[in-house]
Amino acid sequence: MLLGGAALLIAVVIPLVAPDYLVPLLGKFLCFGIAALAMDLVWGYAGILSLGHGLFFALGGYGMGMYLMRVIAGEGVYRSNLPDFMVFLDWKQLPWYWHGFQSFPFAMVMSLVAPGVLALVFGWFMFRSRIRGVYLSIVTQALTYAATLFFFQNAAGFGGNNGLTDFKRILGASLHDPGTRKLLYVASAIALFGTYLLCRFVVTSRLGRVVTAVRDAELKTRFCGYESTNYKLFIWTLSAMLCALAGALYVPQVGIINPSEMQPSNSIEMAIWVAVGGRGTLGGAVLGAWLVNGGKSWLTAALPSAWLYALGALFVAVTLFLPDGLVGLGSKVGSKFRSKSLRPPT
Repeated sequence: MLLGGAALLIAVVIPLVAPDYLVPLLGKFLCFGIAALAMDLVWGYAGILSLGHGLFFALGGYGMGMYLMRVIAGEGVYRSNLPDFMVFLDWKQLPWYWHGFQSFPFAMVMSLVAPGVLALVFGWFMFRSRIRGVYLSIVTQALTYAATLFFFQNAAGFGGNNGLTDFKRILGASLHDPGTRKLLYVASAIALFGTYLLCRFVVTSRLGRVVTAVRDAELKTRFCGYESTNYKLFIWTLSAMLCALAGALYVPQVGIINPSEMQPSNSIEMAIWVAVGGRGTLGGAVLGAWLVNGGKSWLTAALPSAWLYALGALFVAVTLFLPDGLVGLGSKVGSKFRSKSLRPPT
């Protein structure tokens, strides 16, 4: 707990000394850390390899984006109460599912509840059907792909291929002001710390021990009287909502949300973050997210076409040589040094 508090303090102090242009990038990394925790919760502890968490991340982002579009009603190019893209597409009135998003509390609640309800309904059918393993991963990826195709359509009412952008204010503060960016960074740091504490509480509780037992031996756990479907459904839904929280914090810092955030490759990247850092470690998942995205930021600027090859090579290398991730490697090295130090002299 003390280490976590020190880490939070450091994270809060960073924007005071970092250049203004770096603050949004570091804020993005904090959001990715929250998404990595959500992925580790469902994969590392429940054994559910989801290739669809990019959908929940994007849905949380769209919820926040809808709020940011509603608060600048009448200030766009067309001076209309409708978002500019709706005026351009000749929409006559605001769709019913956009109502209420002019309120920040409503938008935040919907950013979490809508992905949570989707995860709950989809997970109920999926787990009740006893879908598991690679088939479960394929089904989650298919859900993400279907949602991506839907959001790409202009008729869906979410901006189509361009998505939602040109945001100006959040809670009355300009998004272009360095002070606002620092506050968003601090909010992301606090959210990451809170998410870590919540995940740590869940995995160390009795519920977490049952979830781990379901991961390791589901049939035996069911024979002991535990309904594995309910436990997996809870972890799955909680993970989806945490991922949506990451997306909601991400959007005002990057200034755009479009269907590309849903594409299956983004969900695969989340799995790679966790694999690199170490499954079932929480802290390792955050470390993996930061390292991979730091490398991505550098490599896409230096050699843009090489990133996908590097990502694939990283995944293969981790699978073959670091099955427990960087945290597992560190534990092995540390245990070897301890064993050497305790060995009596000859």
